[in-house]
Parts: sequence; C-alpha cells; structure tokens
Amino acid sequence: MILVDSFGWIEYFLDGPLAGRYAKYLEKPAQVLTPAVVIYEVYKKIKRERGERGALEAVAQMRNTRIVSFSERIALSAADFSLQSGLPMADAMVYATAMSEGCQIVSSDPHFKNLPGVIFLAGPRG
Repeated sequence: MILVDSFGWIEYFLDGPLAGRYAKYLEKPAQVLTPAVVIYEVYKKIKRERGERGALEAVAQMRNTRIVSFSERIALSAADFSLQSGLPMADAMVYATAMSEGCQIVSSDPHFKNLPGVIFLAGPRG
C-alpha cells in the first residue's frame, strides 16, 4: 500500500508538471490508501479550479482507493507528530494515517520533505 497525499492527487487531476510521476503510483488504486482529510482537500481545490462536476469526478476516482476514516487513535498520533515535527494539522493527520497503516507517503509537499517514510517528488524548481 502507498498513500498519495493531497499535493499528489491535485497535481494528477490538474495535470501539473508532476502528474505523470504521480500517475505511476495511482495506476493501481486498490493499492492506494486515502485518508478522508485528503478527500476534503482535493474536493475543495478541484471544485475551486474546475467546478463541482470536476470535483465530484475526482472524488469518484478516489473512491476506488481504500478510504481511511479519522479515528481517535490516528488523532492522538497526529497530535504527537505535529508536536514533534511541526506538521500542520491536516499533514499530521495524513502522516499519522500512513504510519498507522505501515505505508509510505508519496508527496511534493515541502512539509513532508525530510520525514521518514516519505517518497518526495521534487518539482521543476526543486
């Protein structure tokens, strides 16, 4: 299993410069883990950029992955990760979800850049 964070999904859906690199991880959705907070972030961004129809189409595609709800256990772990590393709340939730499921995160989000368990995809500017 692999967890693609919001940066990755948004890059993929909006056909950004790293879309092809993310596609490699998203081609087998049954092996992708998606925290519910990632659905929130992606839906919001895609709706702003492409309207409700585009956002709902994105969510429909994300539903082919394994969706993980936010639990009390993940909440406590996320708070600890946030305190230890300074991760913002949503990123800490994503990181805690990945760690609780024993999978790696694929991301271009600079907040994740130097954390263990992260496959960081650098953009054209580094």
